[in-house]
Amino acid sequence: MCGRFTNQYTWRELHALYMLSIGFEENKQWVPKFNIAPTDPIPVILNEKGVRKCELMRWGLVPSWAKELGSFSTFNARDDGIRSKPLFRGAWQAGQRCIVPASSFFEWKKPERQPFAIALGNKGPLAFAGLWDERRQPDGKRMRSATIITCTPNTLLAPIHNRMPVILGEEDWAKWLGETPANENELMALLKPFAAERMTLWPVGKEVGNVKNEGASLVAELK
Repeated sequence: MCGRFTNQYTWRELHALYMLSIGFEENKQWVPKFNIAPTDPIPVILNEKGVRKCELMRWGLVPSWAKELGSFSTFNARDDGIRSKPLFRGAWQAGQRCIVPASSFFEWKKPERQPFAIALGNKGPLAFAGLWDERRQPDGKRMRSATIITCTPNTLLAPIHNRMPVILGEEDWAKWLGETPANENELMALLKPFAAERMTLWPVGKEVGNVKNEGASLVAELK
C-alpha cells in the first residue's frame, strides 16, 4: 500500500530527472509537496503519441466508464488485479501506463502506528509504476487520474507493511511507458519488489498523519 508520499521536486527538476522529451514549460499549479494524499493533483509521466511528458492528474484512478467520481478506493492497484479488475482493466488493456515521480513515501507500522519515511538509499528520485485513465466530466471537460501499482514487499518493508509500491529502475522506464517494445509477460515481470539493499527507511513524527500538515519537517528523522 502507498497512501501518502512526497515529491520534493520542482516542475523544472521533474523535466530534467525524468528525461521528458518536450521543451520545458513551467506548470505554476505545482509546488513541491511533502504530504501528498489521495485525490490530490500529482505530476504523472506518460508517453502520448511518441512524446514523453508530465502533467497533473488526480491521484485515485476514475475509470472512463464511471458515471460519477464516487468513492473509488483506487489510489493503489494491486499488481495481481490490474488485468482483471474492471476498475483498472480498461487502462491496462489500452496501454495507459505511467510513472508517478516521488522522493519518498510513508508507511505506518502496527500496532503502534509509528510512521516511517522510505526512500532510495541515495535519496534519489523514485519512479512508481502506475496506470492512468480519462473520464469526461458532466461539463464536458476531460479529467485524467492515476493509480500507483503495489506488489509484495521486500525484506526491508515486510516488517512494516504487507504491500509496497512498484518502483521502476531507470533502465525500465522506456519499456513501461511503451517507448520500447515489450509483451504483456515482460511488463508484468517489472511489477516486483525493489531491491531492499538499495532502499532505506527511518521513523518520522506522527504529524504526517494529518493531511493538513505540510513541509520538509515531515520527513525529518524522529530522534
